[in-house]
Amino acid sequence: MYRGGFGTFGYFLTPWIKRLVVANTLFFLLTWTGVIPFGFAIQAFGFSRSQILTEPWTIITYMFVHAGFFHVFFNMLMLFFFGPPLEERWGGREFIKFYAICGVGGAFFTFIFGGDVPVVGASGAVLGVLLAYALNWPDNLIWIWAIFPIKAKYLVLIFGGFTFFSAFSPSSDGVAHFAHLGGLVVGYVYLKKGWAVQARFEGLKRRFRMRKFSVVPGGKSDSLATGQRSRADEEARVLEEVDRLLDKIAAEGMGSLTPKEKSFLDEVSRRRQARH
Repeated sequence: MYRGGFGTFGYFLTPWIKRLVVANTLFFLLTWTGVIPFGFAIQAFGFSRSQILTEPWTIITYMFVHAGFFHVFFNMLMLFFFGPPLEERWGGREFIKFYAICGVGGAFFTFIFGGDVPVVGASGAVLGVLLAYALNWPDNLIWIWAIFPIKAKYLVLIFGGFTFFSAFSPSSDGVAHFAHLGGLVVGYVYLKKGWAVQARFEGLKRRFRMRKFSVVPGGKSDSLATGQRSRADEEARVLEEVDRLLDKIAAEGMGSLTPKEKSFLDEVSRRRQARH
């Protein structure tokens, strides 16, 4: 389990990070050893705009194919460092949904702006994860090569600026910059619209409403009934505050929340997870 700031881990890998690292590493080993010929992997699983209608599954599978050792190594290294705190904060279902959406966003941008060369790699999805980390912990220090410290928000700005200019540069370096840009842009829109937070608290709101309107059985002592009413009143107040904050996120984005409001939502989420 991830504990607190960047670089402080209890268990190194949360469940979905572990699955993604294992799946990507295993597929790379299969292509590297020739068990699955690399040319076949590119053709069957890589994303190409000309084959989207005949091979629609490639908008997902292209994320598991990598062109070389350093390609997969750096993608998995970034996922290893920046993924666990997000999965712990959001929960596994929300995390893997966000990861997939960023990856599909990379394929979408490639389809709209890219050429017809097949695209492979998890970079678009991983950069979306880096963006989400920076939005949640903007001032956490990232140590580049364990030497140069830089705040997460500045690192993402550098990556974003480099990716944008590289994507629209007339020269070609063989890197799928539009896939990277798509992961960043789609991830940013997803988070700023508050869709992730909205989905995260929908079940919580439903449970609060069910409890709010539940009937206290007869035969209870006055003190017990009073205690139940007090808990119901407290849950109603929490629900009202959650509703207010979700409306604020929907209207102004996640960045509009104050640190106190973010802390309140985190605490409500932790209580919900502890009960289940």
